[in-house]
Parts: sequence; C-alpha cells; structure tokens
Amino acid sequence: MTAVAEVKNDTSQIPAPEGSVTITVKILRFNPEIDSEPHWESYDVPALPTDRVLNLLFNIKNYVDGTLSFRRSCAHGICGSDAMQINGINRLACKVLVKDLLAKNGKPTEVTIAPIKGLPTMKDLYVDMEPFFEAYRSVKPYLIAYGNEPTRERIQSQADRERFDDTTKCILCAACTSSCPVYWNDGSYFGPAAIVNAHRFIFDSRDEGSEERLDILNDAEGVWRCRTTFNCTDACPRGIQVTKAIQEVKRALLFKRV
Repeated sequence: MTAVAEVKNDTSQIPAPEGSVTITVKILRFNPEIDSEPHWESYDVPALPTDRVLNLLFNIKNYVDGTLSFRRSCAHGICGSDAMQINGINRLACKVLVKDLLAKNGKPTEVTIAPIKGLPTMKDLYVDMEPFFEAYRSVKPYLIAYGNEPTRERIQSQADRERFDDTTKCILCAACTSSCPVYWNDGSYFGPAAIVNAHRFIFDSRDEGSEERLDILNDAEGVWRCRTTFNCTDACPRGIQVTKAIQEVKRALLFKRV
C-alpha cells in the first residue's frame, strides 16, 4: 500500500507540561473500513525529553483521536507489544525516549511512526501477527524429551546453560523478523525470530528434538534464505545477536553437530 496526502490535526487540547517541547508526530493511518490507501496524519505534540514515544501516542489517542490504534501492554520493554517503525527503524515505542529523537541546534523535530513491515496492517499501527506466530510455532519452540519423566529436575551445567543464554531473551516482538528484506518479499520464510527460538532449544543440552528442528530449518524457506544483512540484530530491542544465532544453526546443519 502506498501512502497518499498528509492530514494536519488540531492538537491544542493536549496539556503542555512545563519544560516541554513541541514534536511533530507523523503517523501512517489506515482504517480498512473507510480508506483505500494508508495516509499520513500529522500532530504537534508537547513532550518532555524524558517522555517515551508511547507517551506521545497515548496523548494523541486520549486528547485528539480515540480511533488511533496500536498495541501496547507493559510499557517497560518486556512484553514486546508495541513494535513499530520509528523514523524508519523498528523499535519498541516504550523504549525510545524523546530526548534521543530531538533535532540538533534547536531545529524543529519531526518523528515518523508507521506499522512494522511484512505483516498485514489491520488498522493504523496494528498488524496481524498470526503469520509471525505461525512460523514461531512451526519450529517447535518447546522442550522435547522422550522416555519416562525424570523423578527429579533435569540437571544442566552453567556452561551448558550459557550456550543458548542469548536466545532466551526473545520477547516475540517481531522487530527482527519485520526488519528482514527476505521476509518482506517472501512471507513464507520462517524469519529471524522463529530461528532464534529454534536455536534456544537446539542447543539446550536437556532437549532431544534438535534433529527435528534442524530438519525443519533445512527447508527451502529455512535458514538458507538468510542473507546476513544484520538488520535483525540491529532491530532487536533485547540486544540478541540474531545473525550470529542464525549462523550457528547453519553450522549445525553443515557439520551435523550442535
């Protein structure tokens, strides 16, 4: 979908706290019930440097237009609900501070906000996450163990735990997957997040399903579609070395060992 003309909104009713600066927020709006194309709408929002982008969206929704749609939950960078494009980069709105977006030398600040790419836009910044979670489920992201259940906990050394520690941090925000050019062009690719969550169990010493997952990821739409652009690593709000994890899965397939 291609964005068309920009609409300017009256934001005079938004309270302006002492010490605030005015930020022009441009949001890519789309309501499938009335719009044939997405369009930009602009809002001049008073904001403190310590505000987060999520605060700006709340002010627009609460004081200007209650129909503005976006996901949010914990607002502390843990749930992963509010992933969106902020100035063209995938970020969590609750983690991006206004002070980090302010223009230099007192110039006017403009912030663009759009839905993440590669997933169908349902309304405004709200996307259909089902294709993302379908890929996630397909890699069997859970512990697989055969035989009788043990009578005590499954023991794991600290070194064995550290082997996959990085990929346990994923919060399923889809920021990495929706930053991937391969995923934009071919929605059948598993995507970085699914591979990261497969990695978390492939290299878990307690798991017995590594071969099953590696067979799944050896598919034409699996790890070999990765072009190592590092977009996914740059986009991850948890700092996961996503590209490294994908490379480790590739090596496990090539050398038949984990």
